Amino acid sequence: MISLCLCDSVVNIMKIKIKCFSQVKYALGENEIKLDLENGSTTYDLEKLIREKANGQLDDVSLRVAVNQQYVKDESELKDGDEVAFIPPVQGG
Repeated sequence: MISLCLCDSVVNIMKIKIKCFSQVKYALGENEIKLDLENGSTTYDLEKLIREKANGQLDDVSLRVAVNQQYVKDESELKDGDEVAFIPPVQGG
């Protein structure tokens, strides 16, 4: 598990847990990541950060986003303690 702080001030932070599955797990090398983000951060901001950390390995992968085990369709503001999952398309044969 990785813990990172990506914020300017300790006062305006929230703690987020990210669950990694399939291609996301392989790209980041972790099952779970804990991040400190600035208040007001969104699922879009977080997805952009995750894609940057994957160094291009997720560039052609569409991801569904779930917050607290509920899929979200649009950009959603995150709250302290949220659990976010980035879920790639189902694979198999």
